Amino acid sequence: MMNNMTDTVKQLLIINVLFFIGSYFVPQANELLSLHYFESDGFKFWQPITHMFMHGSPMHIFFNMFALISFGSALEHFWGAKKFLFFYLSCGLGAALIHSGVNYYHFHDAQNFLLQSGVSIVDIKTLLNGGSVNINASDTALLQNYVNQMGDAYNTPAVGASGAIYGLLVAFAFMFPNAELMMMFIPVPIRAKYFVPVIVLLDLFSGVTGFSLFGGNIAHFAHVGGALIGFIMMWYWKKNQFDKNRWDR
Repeated sequence: MMNNMTDTVKQLLIINVLFFIGSYFVPQANELLSLHYFESDGFKFWQPITHMFMHGSPMHIFFNMFALISFGSALEHFWGAKKFLFFYLSCGLGAALIHSGVNYYHFHDAQNFLLQSGVSIVDIKTLLNGGSVNINASDTALLQNYVNQMGDAYNTPAVGASGAIYGLLVAFAFMFPNAELMMMFIPVPIRAKYFVPVIVLLDLFSGVTGFSLFGGNIAHFAHVGGALIGFIMMWYWKKNQFDKNRWDR
């Protein structure tokens, strides 16, 4: 596989590995380069780009880089470096935008509920900063759920190339719909045109219901966002014949 790696994919792999290793030696990098909620003090304008090169664990970066090599090299081979990199970064940025939009909805939905329940804006800021306040409420469990929802949206930064990777998955399914893929731990080959929609729908289900099928601490809507942007771009390119490659390969 490494022998077939294209140049841009190789450069992205190196950058991701350097960022991952560097984050262990420079702890401040996680605070500065991860994607924070855009209304928080931790947000910086460069984070929608830099968060794509940050990862939370060895397994996180391993699976993302494995997918980058597997699918990205095939796409770059057909598209060339410039178009591939444009697509990759666009999907990553789209994932950041949609993830942030969903967080905005969750944050303000929770904030409005708390304000209507008689919680002051000062107390809300105290809660967001990790403090505690005394709140009189008839349904403390529901109130706590909204506090958790608001805190998760505001205080949990996002990292990883997964949004861009999901865009690559969608593009691969467009380009090679009949290629057979296998999900980890399910050794049954499935054609890409079925495999990729199922993966995206599972992420959408997890994001909407809160019941994660892939484990905890996953930005499901970033995955869905990357896939959505990838789909829109592929649909547009195919419709307008952006390149001369055949789409029925």
